Order: sequence, then structure tokens, then C-alpha cells
Amino acid sequence: MVEASLIVLGVMALFALSSTIATYLAITERNLVKAVLYSAIQSTLYALIYYLLMAPDIVLVYVPVSVGLYPAIVLMLIKKTEKEES
Repeated sequence: MVEASLIVLGVMALFALSSTIATYLAITERNLVKAVLYSAIQSTLYALIYYLLMAPDIVLVYVPVSVGLYPAIVLMLIKKTEKEES
């Protein structure tokens, strides 16, 4: 039988790989709105990793700032400029 800690480590590895892919997509995306969404996905996956590492204090700060506040501010700035990088 597979131990619970191995399952948690596997899920964390999957989240880490997915966040790396989301980071790559955010960097290479020319549409700035999509890049912000990829960045928010990456931040959400990091928050889930922190949760699995049993760091609830970090999660409680990381989620509102990196998943909510940061994308909202960047989207407001993008709205005042062009939607695509030239």
C-alpha cells in the first residue's frame, strides 16, 4: 500500500511541474491578459504547495496578494495600455 506521505509528495511534484509550465507560458505569451492569467495559475499552484507543506500562515498571506491583488493591479495597468506586447 502506498503511504500518504508519498501521495502528498507526488501531488506536490505535479503542482511544481505544472507551475513551471505556467511560468513558461506566462513568460512567452504575447497577449498580456493571458500572461497575467498564467501567472495567477502559477501562484495558485504555489499556494497549494505551501498548503501541502503545512504552512497555513504563508498561504493566508500568499493567496490574497499573489492570486487576487497582484493580478487585479496588473490587469488595471494593462487596461490603460495595449493588450498585446509589440
